[in-house]
Amino acid sequence: MKVEGMDKLLPGTKASTPILPRVHLRGLGLRASERVLMLLLVDLALLVASLVLAVVVRTEWLTSADAFFALWRWWLTLAILWWVVAQFLEVYDLARAAIAPQSMLAAGGAAAITVALYHAIPVFTPPLLSRGLSLIFMLAAVGSVMIWRGVYAVLFVQPAFETRLLVVGAGTAGRALARTFHRDDEEGALNPYRGTGYRIVGFLDDDPDKPAGSRVAGLPVLGSIEGLVAQAKQLKPDMIVLAITHRHTMSQGAFDALVECRALGYQVTTMTDVYERALGRVPVEHVGRNIPAVLPVDDRGPADRLYWAAKRIGDVILSAVFLLPMAVVIPLVLLLNLLGNRGPLFYRQVRVGRGGRPFTVNKFRTMLPDAEGKTGAVWAAQDDPRVTPVGRFLRKARIDELPQLLNVLRGEMSLIGPRPERPEFVDSLAQVIPYYRARHAVRPGISGWAQVRYGYGNTIEDARTKLEYDLYYVRHAGFYLDALIVLKTIATMLKLQGR
Repeated sequence: MKVEGMDKLLPGTKASTPILPRVHLRGLGLRASERVLMLLLVDLALLVASLVLAVVVRTEWLTSADAFFALWRWWLTLAILWWVVAQFLEVYDLARAAIAPQSMLAAGGAAAITVALYHAIPVFTPPLLSRGLSLIFMLAAVGSVMIWRGVYAVLFVQPAFETRLLVVGAGTAGRALARTFHRDDEEGALNPYRGTGYRIVGFLDDDPDKPAGSRVAGLPVLGSIEGLVAQAKQLKPDMIVLAITHRHTMSQGAFDALVECRALGYQVTTMTDVYERALGRVPVEHVGRNIPAVLPVDDRGPADRLYWAAKRIGDVILSAVFLLPMAVVIPLVLLLNLLGNRGPLFYRQVRVGRGGRPFTVNKFRTMLPDAEGKTGAVWAAQDDPRVTPVGRFLRKARIDELPQLLNVLRGEMSLIGPRPERPEFVDSLAQVIPYYRARHAVRPGISGWAQVRYGYGNTIEDARTKLEYDLYYVRHAGFYLDALIVLKTIATMLKLQGR
C-alpha cells in the first residue's frame, strides 16, 4: 500500500526523522465507489455472457477467441445501452442495491429493457432473427442479473465487506458522519446511505466531557487522540478519519499520532473527503476555513481546459439545435396559455451568474400574472397555489426551462451547472450558509447535480443541502458527471417529475 505524506492532509508538516513504513493490509472493506464499480462490472459481464451463450447455442458465429474480439461492436453497444438504461432506472443506487427485492426487480427490469432495445439496433448488434436466440438471451440476462443482485444484497452488506472507520473527533463533524452511516434514523426509517458500505467502529476525542467508555451518536468513545496508534494497531481499521473542523486546535501529541499512523501504513483521510465520496456532496458546515475543499480539485491543466472548451462548444451546438423544436413548442404553449393561463407567454427574472454577475433569465410563465405583487420575492412552495394547472404541467415536463436556451447561446448559462438563484436569495443565504457564493465559480445551468439528486426545496436547510451538491459539481465537473446529469434529467422529464 502506497504511503503518502501527511502534508497533503495537514499542511505544514515536516518529517524530521525518516520512518520506515509497515504495509497495512486492508480487509475486504468495499467503499462506495468500489461497490458501484463492482456492480457495474459484474452486471456487464453477465449481460455479455448471456449474449455469448445465446449466440453459441443457436449459431456458429463464435468459434474462437479471435471471432469474439472481432465482434467487439456487439459487446460495446450492449455495454453502452445497459449503462444508459441502468441510469434511467437508478440501479446503482447503493441504498436500493442493499435491499434484495428492490435491487432484483430494478436490475431485472433494466436487463429486460436493455435486451428489448438491443434487438432494435441494427448494424452494431447481431441479427437476432431466431426466436430461440432472443429467448435464451432474455432469460439468461434477466435471470443472471437478478440472481447476482440478490447475492450482493445478502452477502456484500455483511460486516466483513464494510469499510471500518476509526474517527478522530467526536464533535459536530464526527457526529454528522455517524448520523450519515447509521442504518436507521431516530424514527426507525431506513437511512438512504446505509448501503454505502462504511461503518464507524468508534471515536477518539480529547474532550474531558467525552471520556473513554461514553457514547456519542450511539457509538463508543475509545479514548484520547494521543492513544490513536495503540487503538489502530488493536482495531486495524480500513481508514482513520480526521473529523476536526478547526485542525489548528489539535494538540501536538494528537498531530504526531496521526503522522505516525500514516507512516505505519494506515490510510488517514478527512471527514469531508469521506462524506463527499459517499454522498456526492461537500459538507459545507464542516469544511472550516479550508477554501481548497470547495474549489475544483484539478489544477486547470490541459485536460481541464479541454473539457471546459468542449463544454462551451457543446452548449452552443446543442442549444442551437434544441431551439428548432422550441419553435414548434411556442405555439402550443401559447394556445394552452390562452385556454387556462392568460397573460404574458414569457417570464423574465434577474438571476446571479458566473462570478456573481447578474443576468436576465427567460422562462415560460407558469404562475399567475404578478404572482409576487403582494409578497415580494419568495420561494415557490410545493403545490404552490400561484402555479396554474397549465404551468404545473410545464414544470413537471420541464418545458418551462426551454427559453433558457437563449441564455446558453449568449454564454450566460450552460446546459449543465448549478441552477442560477435570485440576487435577493443569494444575499440572504450567503449570510447563513458557508461558501454559498462558491457555486458561482462556474456557469449556472438549466439542469444540475442538485436538481437530479435532491430536486425541490424551499427552506434554508434545503438550500444548504442543494449547495452541497452544487459544490460537488463545481469540484468534479467533467464529461462523465455531465452525461450522468443529462440522463437523469431526461428521466425526470419523461416521468413528469419536475417541479
